Amino acid sequence: MKALVVCISIHHGNTEKIAASIANALGAELLKPKEVDSIQEYDLIGFGSGIYYWRHHRTLLSLVDKLPDSKNKKAFIFSTSGIIVKWLLHRSLKKRLLKKGFDIVGEFFCKGFDTNGPFKLIGGINKGKPDEGDIRRAGEFGRTLIKENYSCFKEKNQA
Repeated sequence: MKALVVCISIHHGNTEKIAASIANALGAELLKPKEVDSIQEYDLIGFGSGIYYWRHHRTLLSLVDKLPDSKNKKAFIFSTSGIIVKWLLHRSLKKRLLKKGFDIVGEFFCKGFDTNGPFKLIGGINKGKPDEGDIRRAGEFGRTLIKENYSCFKEKNQA
């Protein structure tokens, strides 16, 4: 199994911490959207960013829009945000990935320190997030993706 994690993390590095933990657990390459040339060589691809005005970052959405049809490719979605409505926040990216033919095998979300918009006036919300527990959970999420989707890979590496 060859994995790629694509992440853009702008303001506080919240999502980059989560992406690094997932990538480490998967043994995956970690790239920014602008650095992705092709996805053909990857079996599993993660797409994530902070949430900006109810959706993933525009450069991540633009990358997905430009990708070729990707039937039989497994994908997962992740994000951090000051607000907690995962199903709503992931909706736009999920629709794009499904339209391209990806099989979405998991989603991960955690709170992130947020100073956008009105939150700036009060010094931000969710200070200290993601914390060590969130980062550990992100790694566990990555290991679960392998166990649930790549049993042959798991068996090879446990020998």
